[in-house]
Amino acid sequence: MTEKPSLLASVPSSQAAVATAPTQLPNDQLLEMYRTMFLIRRVEESLLELAESGKIGGAMHTAIGHEGSAVGTAWALRKTDYLTCTYRGHHHSLARGMDPKRAIAEVLGKAPGFAKGKGGSMHFVDPSLGLMGANGIVGAQVPHAAGMALASKIRGEDRVAITFFGDGALYQGLMHETFNMSEKWKLPVIFYCENNRYSEMTPISRTSSVSEIFNFVKAYGMNSVQIDGNDVEVVYATVSEAAERARRGEGPTFIEGLTYRLAGHMAGDLETYRPAEEIEMQKQYEPLAQLHQLLIDRGAAEDDLQKIRTEVEAEVEAAVEFAQNAPWPDIAEAYTDVYKV
Repeated sequence: MTEKPSLLASVPSSQAAVATAPTQLPNDQLLEMYRTMFLIRRVEESLLELAESGKIGGAMHTAIGHEGSAVGTAWALRKTDYLTCTYRGHHHSLARGMDPKRAIAEVLGKAPGFAKGKGGSMHFVDPSLGLMGANGIVGAQVPHAAGMALASKIRGEDRVAITFFGDGALYQGLMHETFNMSEKWKLPVIFYCENNRYSEMTPISRTSSVSEIFNFVKAYGMNSVQIDGNDVEVVYATVSEAAERARRGEGPTFIEGLTYRLAGHMAGDLETYRPAEEIEMQKQYEPLAQLHQLLIDRGAAEDDLQKIRTEVEAEVEAAVEFAQNAPWPDIAEAYTDVYKV
């Protein structure tokens, strides 16, 4: 099989993806997106620092470099729409409006966390924001989203479900069962593959049987596209169109958003499976760098961007302090929210 650029981590997403015309958004909206993307970045960098200092127990996976997919999607969908994602899901939760204080407290296992410290890093959830659950089992969140889409269709609700997964999840059998059922029943669901070119530590080029993975679902007759997932305007335009199709009753869309994970698979990852030069090269094309340059090119002042970064730094610093000083859950909480008798 001839390897296409989309399978290779050595190729920037903007050069590997099928060209897509973005929707040009107004600068005030792009500035808000920039603020949210920088907030996500600083929260996750702070979480890595906390993990390295031994203050976070268990596995923790950051999405540094994936911010474009989360923010572009959050702006394209309604708050009432459903969202499920993988254990690498902090960015989606923060993009939908989760309080950074409660998010960091949850990762630290503290009582003020959104799940009272019981869910931790891999199980972010907040139905009030349409966040119906991250999932620690590879691919398990995908049929959940299809079920929500089916419920929406049966009830006659104008709600769309979107589910995020990585390239490694595509080889799970339940994924293809879900693709087939969703297309057959024309469910209002969007399948978004955040293809960062690595399935944990294995390059996707070593595991994929097709040269471009968005072609997988064409066997089911599903509409599918490949985009630069680092370009927030492209993500916004593509998800908006997919949501409109779904609301019109035209069924699901599969989006392959090419991106790159700048940090390790999880906290403590030694990253011996990829060269440092590759990471440094990809930093030139990551979502924040792209959006920063786009704003400058469209007349935004660097002083205004710096003001945003300064404000966000203070907000994240306060959130980290809040979470570290927050109380642990009472032992009695171990018996609540588990079973209803």
